[in-house]
Amino acid sequence: MSLLVVGLSHRSAPVSILERAALAPDSRGKLLQDVVSAEPAAESAVLSTCNRIELYADVDKFHAGVAELSTLLAQHSGVSLDELTPYLYVHYEDRAVHHLLSVACGLDSMVVGEGQILGQIKDALALAQDQHTAGRLLNDLFQQALRVGKRAHSETGIDKAGQSLVTFGLEQLAGAAGGHDAHCVLTDDAVPDATAPLGAPGVDAWARGKRALVIGAGSMSSLAAATLARAGVTELAVANRTLERAERLTEILTEPGSPGRANGLTARAVPMSEVPAELAAADIAISCTGATGLVLTGEAVAAAAKGREDRELALLDLAMPRDIDGAAHRIAGVHLVDIESLADASADAPMASDVDQVRTIVSEEVAAFGAAQRAATITPTVVALRTMAADVVAAEIARLDGRLPDLDDKQRAEINQTVRRVVDKLLHAPTVRVKQLASEPGGAGYADALTKLFDLDPQTVAAVSRADTRADRHDTAREQRS
Repeated sequence: MSLLVVGLSHRSAPVSILERAALAPDSRGKLLQDVVSAEPAAESAVLSTCNRIELYADVDKFHAGVAELSTLLAQHSGVSLDELTPYLYVHYEDRAVHHLLSVACGLDSMVVGEGQILGQIKDALALAQDQHTAGRLLNDLFQQALRVGKRAHSETGIDKAGQSLVTFGLEQLAGAAGGHDAHCVLTDDAVPDATAPLGAPGVDAWARGKRALVIGAGSMSSLAAATLARAGVTELAVANRTLERAERLTEILTEPGSPGRANGLTARAVPMSEVPAELAAADIAISCTGATGLVLTGEAVAAAAKGREDRELALLDLAMPRDIDGAAHRIAGVHLVDIESLADASADAPMASDVDQVRTIVSEEVAAFGAAQRAATITPTVVALRTMAADVVAAEIARLDGRLPDLDDKQRAEINQTVRRVVDKLLHAPTVRVKQLASEPGGAGYADALTKLFDLDPQTVAAVSRADTRADRHDTAREQRS
């Protein structure tokens, strides 16, 4: 089996296509089940964010796998295959591993170095585990991606090369406003990260002393709320479909020791029905919900923009598909930044020298992952070989007991230990060496050679492999809970 990735992102497709192809949360599980039900695939995982949709699978046929995954992406996204195909990219085996590790490090993000992708990769793995579509390969791959992403952020200055979409979007708004006063509306459904990066100096000066409205209480909007709380907004209203989640977010933002409490932030939860009134009082609206339709229509924005005199209404739409009507671009006194304009702005963002260091880390980790996977293919065969050897020893000791019944327990134990030691020494060097050889490129054939040389039972080897896979899943689930 081999790793295959089929997907599209902000680098390969226009926002209009990404917006239409966005997968609803409740459709992702069905997509995973459909993938593993298809003949070429044994495992599946989907990474779906505001600027990428990628389907990962362990397949036994490359061309059939590409065709099947492309078809399923089209079916579940609602975009026809003919329309979707020109924007799809395909990565296979080591290139697929390289791609995911690069994504995890933020090298393929719209804003280079942003760290939110790690949470999205973790969510993708959790969904695949919940749907029982992640086997050994995808469990190992996604766990490795999470480790490599954390390593890149801890060992390099990749964070300096970019920042979260929230901060980047706020910087675009602050720069366009030239430091004028602003209020804030934020939209989506999570808990703000206490380590969320501070806004740039321009954002701090722009947001300080203003009010904010957050529609939704998720990861992106929570991060935006936390960033604004640190920047010094004085009022923040949170609207969400589930009012309890909005209340929880406002509690966290103003709890003792929080930046919001230190800056005198007043935060309150409001029902969705109050969004028009809150928008009319706001200077900034940031939206990132999972809604399938518009959250803020052109008419709603136009109504909120009336009677503002010199106050502009700044809108930041981080949702895919979009939450804010694109018609807001044409409304006087309104400035809208969305995923499309962020993509244009990020194309000119400077690249830090740390990016090269991260690329080196990715290359090293891809090689290490490949070696580990190749070595893992020989392990069930080696275990089966040692099991067979142990069975032979046990049979010979039993026969010796029949021939020499007068041996006492001490003599019998000494003979048993001696025979086992001889077998272990004979097998040690070959098994160590075969693992080393199997980890090298082209080493996949050593498992078959070992099986044939020692006439091992293929069913025994397969049984060991299945047992290892179940153990891996158990260990991974335990890691996720811890």
